[in-house]
Amino acid sequence: MPQSPSSVSSDLSDAQIMDAVALQRVNRLQEAIAVYKAELQRNPNNAYALSNYGGLLCSLGEFQAAKSLLAHAVRIKPDMPDAWSNFANVLFETQDYNGAIEAYKKCLTLQPQHSLALSNLGVVLDCQGRHAVALNFHKAALQIEPDNGQSRTNYALSLLAGGDYVEGFKAYEWRWNSNIIGKHNLQGPVWDGKPFLGKTLLVHTEDGFGDMLHFVRFVPYAAKRGGKIIVKVRKELLTLLQRSFPEQLFITVDEVAPPHDLECSVGSLPYLLGTTLDTIPLANGYLVPDPDKVAIWKSRLDKDLFFMSAAPTLRIGLVWAGSPHREVRYVEFVDQRRSINLHSMAPLAKVPNILFYSLQVGEKGIQAKTPPAGMKLVNHTNLLHDFDDTAALIANLDMVISVDTSVVHLAAALGKPVWMLSRFDQCWRWLSGRTDTPWYNHLRIYQQSEPLDWDAPINKVAVDLTKLEEMKRSKRK
Repeated sequence: MPQSPSSVSSDLSDAQIMDAVALQRVNRLQEAIAVYKAELQRNPNNAYALSNYGGLLCSLGEFQAAKSLLAHAVRIKPDMPDAWSNFANVLFETQDYNGAIEAYKKCLTLQPQHSLALSNLGVVLDCQGRHAVALNFHKAALQIEPDNGQSRTNYALSLLAGGDYVEGFKAYEWRWNSNIIGKHNLQGPVWDGKPFLGKTLLVHTEDGFGDMLHFVRFVPYAAKRGGKIIVKVRKELLTLLQRSFPEQLFITVDEVAPPHDLECSVGSLPYLLGTTLDTIPLANGYLVPDPDKVAIWKSRLDKDLFFMSAAPTLRIGLVWAGSPHREVRYVEFVDQRRSINLHSMAPLAKVPNILFYSLQVGEKGIQAKTPPAGMKLVNHTNLLHDFDDTAALIANLDMVISVDTSVVHLAAALGKPVWMLSRFDQCWRWLSGRTDTPWYNHLRIYQQSEPLDWDAPINKVAVDLTKLEEMKRSKRK
């Protein structure tokens, strides 16, 4: 879940620290760090420097160093609200949610109108699935700062995670004024959801591959309200989406868009179309793989069986990590919580008669060369050049087991069974306390029951996979 920026104390007498605060506020972070270090060498017990420097390191992902500084700050100056808020932030990032809640409470005892702490306390409660309680804190934060885009976005995500899509998607339009997404790139008149007969709507991509795969289902429904639609997508998605939605025009983000009258982001379509939990379209799937590529992959996969003494009961695709997106710190932090290593999936290797296929691309794909003991893992990822190739491979598999990344959306939107390993503070779209989802009829969710603990959900997948293999094998006899 998103974290608001660490607060910066400004009630300081030391000119050097004031300089560091000014540098931090204009994003000259390395210069600010140098000033903080110099001050702490001179005075290791300067609580304001400790708090601000710790908050800055937290925003940079240096969580352990930040935690040490902030713990020291609250020890030597326990009456400093911002220090408690910053300390809570780093506890949140290290998934010590109970500790973060206590730290935010101490901040709010000292300063009940601390809007940052109120909003972030709501975020932590959302991570625990306590959305009804969280909303009270989000609302309190907004009463103090009604135009704070980050707090508005935190409120929206809380509503969405609790299933209130009408108010949630409406509030989510504030995301453009937050540190999660930043400013949108819309340049023309923005579509308001009303009919646009005789006009052309340009739909922009937003966030990662998974978000486009998730929200693209709404494009044909937007088309029913008007004339022509043009959709900008990243080039890796172009071929697959153009085939799947042949009545719409898809172009890459690098192309100059043809003339158009209106614009919107793909993530705004659920709001503009008035989507509720009961009106989510195309949950059975909507993507169409290339039949020629499917046939080629079938031939490849059949050849893989030549090296086996017996045909496997199931052929399953595996993904164990998302893309780190180091250019966006918030997304990078989320990826660290959702991704695992291949060897964490070792319990799956104990299930007999399974042939696994690596669908893992990116830097962690190299782990496919050394799978867990006993795991039969085939790796053809060097032949995967875009999502169209991956879709054709998945079409030949029985199912996919994956962490929460774009392949989940790809496989589920192809109508393929997917078992998803979901982090404790899972994405808003999966709702709370559910193993199913209204977004995809063939998706099953295995969520962490405790932060940082992947053993429980992976072991549960192994148990269920064993049962499925036994059932499938018995039907073959």
